[in-house]
Amino acid sequence: TAWRVLESGGSELDAVERGCGQCEIDQCDGSVGYGGSPDESGETTLDAMIMDGNTMEVGAVADLRRVKNAIGVARKVIEYTKHTLLVGESASLFAVRMGFPYEDLTTQKSLSLYSEWLNQSCQPNYWKNVVPDSSKSCGPYKRREGVTYKEQTSAQRNVHNHDTIGMVVIGVSGTVASGTSTNGAIHKLPGRVGDSPIAGAGSYADSTAGGAAATGDGDIMMRFLPSYQAVEYMRMGTDPTVACQKVISRIQKYAPKFFGAIICANTTGSYGAACNKIPGFTQFHFMVSSPSLSQPTEQVVDCI
Repeated sequence: TAWRVLESGGSELDAVERGCGQCEIDQCDGSVGYGGSPDESGETTLDAMIMDGNTMEVGAVADLRRVKNAIGVARKVIEYTKHTLLVGESASLFAVRMGFPYEDLTTQKSLSLYSEWLNQSCQPNYWKNVVPDSSKSCGPYKRREGVTYKEQTSAQRNVHNHDTIGMVVIGVSGTVASGTSTNGAIHKLPGRVGDSPIAGAGSYADSTAGGAAATGDGDIMMRFLPSYQAVEYMRMGTDPTVACQKVISRIQKYAPKFFGAIICANTTGSYGAACNKIPGFTQFHFMVSSPSLSQPTEQVVDCI
């Protein structure tokens, strides 16, 4: 869809918006758009961002409720406000002012995911150091007194329950745009925002260097601004594949079991990807369209 927009004369931002928007309509992997990843209260909320690598403008929405076209609303943040990120109920009100309809994001699929989770004593969830024991029962939880903090690594987010549409578009003149859209981590705490709508984390675009987009465990990945870091590596002349690998290696030192991957493309059209190897996730698949390919082509990299 994005490639057709470019071929018909649309801009790089148009391509990102339409491409990510198509995934919202198709509910890609159940992890993009409406009807997926219900939170702890059973509601689906959306996060998205879009970035213009010429002007460095970003439009983003997070915890967007009752509006299906999150990437479209993010684009309107660039076009009609001086802000970068709008969140929650206020983002939904903005969307309505911009002409987007209120729609129910719940489906039979998301309701069944939610009821299954409740029936499994609310497992898995994202609480720690609370009573009652969050590994055995549902809340409401309260903080446990006298807690000694210790690092907890979690591999509960994996290739089967969380992904994101991330896209990098390089125009014929080298102009770069990028974007993401997701419904976030399934069973997240209401109000949780991951890496996807955060500039430099979920994606980043700079028409003097390149673009990158990330997917995976956003709570870990956003701490490292992986997309920004990858673009900076490419700015220094690093090959896109190596830039992606360096970003993944950096996160591995702190969270060796994290689920995540990143795609990178520079202004000449070279591209690459990398992912962290964990059980059940040893390869990462991504799609490429370019003038040298007769049709969109699936690419695969081995995780490191």
